[in-house]
Amino acid sequence: MPDLSLAPAWTALFLGLFALFAGIGELRQAGHWQKMLEEMGASPALQLIAALLELFLGAAIYIVNPWASADWLSGAMSVLGGLMIIEALVVLAFSDVYMAFWLRRFGPMSKLWAWLSILIGIAGIAVAIPHF
Repeated sequence: MPDLSLAPAWTALFLGLFALFAGIGELRQAGHWQKMLEEMGASPALQLIAALLELFLGAAIYIVNPWASADWLSGAMSVLGGLMIIEALVVLAFSDVYMAFWLRRFGPMSKLWAWLSILIGIAGIAVAIPHF
């Protein structure tokens, strides 16, 4: 059986890096997230592909990070994986409502969302590094 003791740290690190650089990208080219959501809202194919990708990633995160672990980070990553699975299923079933919900929350607040993504990314990296 493979040793998955570092799976929570690797998960937090990679998700933190993703959030950090996604936020930087949105600050550099403001409006990209808004455009992405508009394109996804208009394309059932993109909705299906995004939901499938999120379902697989969420399931992988959930599976490799045991819920009943002494490591709090493992439990947190397991919850995050479960939330990703739920979001993927919501996108599949209610994409029109879900995309409209998020489209209303972007626009003039894109810088706020970008900074929030950067802060979440830094936090993910910061909690991961001591586990190595």
